[in-house]
Amino acid sequence: MSVADLLWRFPSALMAWRNLGRNKLRTALAALGIIIGVVAICSLGMATVALEQQASSQLGDIGNDVTVSSGQDSDTDGVTEDQVAAIESSITDTQVVPQKTNSTTLEARNGEEARVSVTGVTEASALYNLTTGEAPDRLQSGALISNDTADTLGLEVGDPVEYDGQLYRISGFIESEQSFGPGGGGELVIPPSGLSDQQHYDTVTIVASDGDAANEIGNTLDNRFNTEDDEELSIQTISGAQNVGGFIDTLSTALMGIGAISLVVAGVAILNVMLMSTVERRGEIGVLRAVGIRRIEVLRMILAEAALMGALGGFIGVIISLGVGMLAFQMLTDNAMGALGWSSSQYLVYGFGFAVFASVLSGVYPAWKAANDPPVEALEA
Repeated sequence: MSVADLLWRFPSALMAWRNLGRNKLRTALAALGIIIGVVAICSLGMATVALEQQASSQLGDIGNDVTVSSGQDSDTDGVTEDQVAAIESSITDTQVVPQKTNSTTLEARNGEEARVSVTGVTEASALYNLTTGEAPDRLQSGALISNDTADTLGLEVGDPVEYDGQLYRISGFIESEQSFGPGGGGELVIPPSGLSDQQHYDTVTIVASDGDAANEIGNTLDNRFNTEDDEELSIQTISGAQNVGGFIDTLSTALMGIGAISLVVAGVAILNVMLMSTVERRGEIGVLRAVGIRRIEVLRMILAEAALMGALGGFIGVIISLGVGMLAFQMLTDNAMGALGWSSSQYLVYGFGFAVFASVLSGVYPAWKAANDPPVEALEA
């Protein structure tokens, strides 16, 4: 079934479709401008969604953490046991994880070496996700090590590693993205007893339920321990995830603006095409008006041409954009089907709607001009 068969009940639309087919090259070039604009809007929008999902998965819950360390006016080099107890009493229903840190060089039997940070912590499950094994709620023996470091040194679960003359059996591998220690990227996690020579904790991490809760906890602790003139503890609310989200939203808006400019250019091209079409068919339109075709019918026919052109270009642009979006999701998130989610596919709807709207808007003046052209003058032209 052809398009003409589908439009036979709508004379204005049928005439519009036939008029578009008279000059296929000009119609195709105008539709190409629409396609480019739709692809620009949709694919850029879908790519930013994929980028945001990738950033969120890599940052995880980092925006929910509050990090406490020794303040610039503190009498101790670190956070004391008493201060940890005071922190725990100041907040409720929140996990407080004190940590001791150091760094060392691990050497494998094959001679390979890796510089790692060493973290002494009990509540390992609160801070780490493992690719192999399970992070214990209370780490009292054994050790955890970064996955990349284990690969470099050829270590497996159950193998021993040595720190400060003490051997620890590896019980799990940490996701490498979670290793941010000062030792050079890798991390070795052991019980705090392995760092017993350090009297105080270097940092205390407080794991809140969300970013708002983390900010509230940070304010509570700041009021509890610090004054305008005296900073006993340095309290940092890590809001990186929220900042990244805000940046990506801004980037998305900017990219959508660029795509919209492409569609505006396409709209100007459609305006030009419709004006040229009405000028070329001025005599034909004059005949239609002379035999009794009303102005509204001429207006409807020209607007239908613009709408059909926008719908055709928009549909093709949406199909191409879907393919581009699935490719972006596959590259950034390893899940091409994520492009079908509403957060991403909504840009397909916006792009198609904008294409039709811009096309109809561009056809308003040519349609008005053709409908109001006196039949006598049109026939004489």
